[in-house]
Amino acid sequence: MAITKEPGQKGVSWSNIAVGAIMNMFVGGEFVHGTVFPSPVLLTEKLQVTTLGQPLEVLKTQMAANRSQTMFQAVQTVWSRGGVAGFYQGLIPWAWIEASTKGAVLLFTASEIETATTAMGVSPAAAGLLGGMSGGIVQAYATMGFCTCMKTAEITRHKQAAAGITPPSTWAVFADIYRREGIAGINKGVNAVAVRQCTNWGSRMGFARLAESSIRKMKGKGEDEKLTAFEKILSSSIGGALATWNQPIEVVRVEMQSMAKGAERGEKKTILNTLSYIYKETGIKGLYRGVTPRIGLGIWQTVCMVSLADYVKAWVKKQ
Repeated sequence: MAITKEPGQKGVSWSNIAVGAIMNMFVGGEFVHGTVFPSPVLLTEKLQVTTLGQPLEVLKTQMAANRSQTMFQAVQTVWSRGGVAGFYQGLIPWAWIEASTKGAVLLFTASEIETATTAMGVSPAAAGLLGGMSGGIVQAYATMGFCTCMKTAEITRHKQAAAGITPPSTWAVFADIYRREGIAGINKGVNAVAVRQCTNWGSRMGFARLAESSIRKMKGKGEDEKLTAFEKILSSSIGGALATWNQPIEVVRVEMQSMAKGAERGEKKTILNTLSYIYKETGIKGLYRGVTPRIGLGIWQTVCMVSLADYVKAWVKKQ
């Protein structure tokens, strides 16, 4: 994600909204109708979500919700829910709705804050941290709460089937939650999502910028010299991998939004009582279930939203 403004640029860079939407489609979602971008980009994005985004999300959620499973067992379980199609549960419509908005919100918010703070003399790493944290929080509350809740409900509905209950359709689940709990119900776990996104993107962008600065020093490059594509991807990969330190927050988020009901958890789930429940049930190890596929997902998302976004933004400005 570019943090510098073009010479003479003043005020807000609205193109960041378009770039954010484009880049987020790489990791999960549908291309927005009416876009000015050519069909090759559309095909590339659909290829990326098919190969990486949603399958890793489903596998990560499966392991976080079923903490006794190994990765192999989680893959087997997901596969049993329809083969390849099982890895795309929750893609339509929730992941598509989420992906068509959250990338735009993230990149717009983070870019503007990052640009403003660097202009004030803040280091690139600190500016990336502040921009990512702010973008993640706005992203969670503005667009992600109900979509993430519904995706998790979709992925974890098989627990109902295991209990002898015929799982309802996705839209029936949505209507039932809304009827019983209203807006708060379909945004269940949104505070955990906000904490996750704040720490996610703050860490990803902060670590990525720190890695970029380290590479510049090692290669003897100045602040104004461009990094190679490999160096930018390496920086983003480091940022994405290190940012998974907050996996316990993700496991808590999945548990809060899971369709499984347990008397010991009660109907009222908070971040703290859910964290306590998971720790008592499976210990520290349980709080890090699903971290391996999340490392892969984190690297991919950071490469798309931090490194590749620079190139797309430059391309958009030329059109």
